Amino acid sequence: MAKESVDVLIEGGKATAAPPLGPALGPLGVNIGKVVSDINKKTESFKGMQVPVKVTVDTSTKEYEITVGTPPASALVKKEAGIEKGASNPLEEKVADLKIEQVIKIAKMKSDSLLGKNMKEKVKEIIGTCQSMGVMVEGLPAHDAFLAVQAGKFDAPIKAEKTELTAEEKKKLDEERNRLQEEIKTKREEYLAKAKSIVASLVGKPASEIRKKLVEAEIPTLIINEVAPVEKEAPAAGGKK
Repeated sequence: MAKESVDVLIEGGKATAAPPLGPALGPLGVNIGKVVSDINKKTESFKGMQVPVKVTVDTSTKEYEITVGTPPASALVKKEAGIEKGASNPLEEKVADLKIEQVIKIAKMKSDSLLGKNMKEKVKEIIGTCQSMGVMVEGLPAHDAFLAVQAGKFDAPIKAEKTELTAEEKKKLDEERNRLQEEIKTKREEYLAKAKSIVASLVGKPASEIRKKLVEAEIPTLIINEVAPVEKEAPAAGGKK
């Protein structure tokens, strides 16, 4: 019984018979349209994300099996949070908030690739991902949410593996995300104005001195790199002055 596999990366719910999938399946003699339809059904929940898919075909019977991988936990967090990217400085910036049900949903989707022995441990792993992205959980900084889970505060929904949100909860999360994004924008504008003022007051000074003043003023590194002059490299030994 010979088997051949086709591995592709497709957008969830949007597989087509076009390359790379169609041409790869063609020589195997399967019903390409049905395979595509089955893949789209299996990957519908991953819309907007790239998903690894493996199609294993028994070349003698033409029967096939579809195995769907899952995107990285960070991609699932971004989808649930409704954001395009995490915070540039997750220790200071918070870009969105998730309900514990959403964290449980991600933990279930990534269950096979997580290290935790039970759902509670897997939920804590996902909260760790949230922490690295500046995403809060239940209105708490991710570290505090991690401790709350550890203390048993969310044992009931975790045990029930609850993943659904009400329309009102979704609405509140959208409002909170917009508020956090606006807050980040306002803070950035404030830092940028302050940084430009410092740079303007130090025109003609060495770049190293200007950067030092910006650091002392607690300007974020990204903004310092945006507005501060670049430090000139020292000439190599023996080189021309």
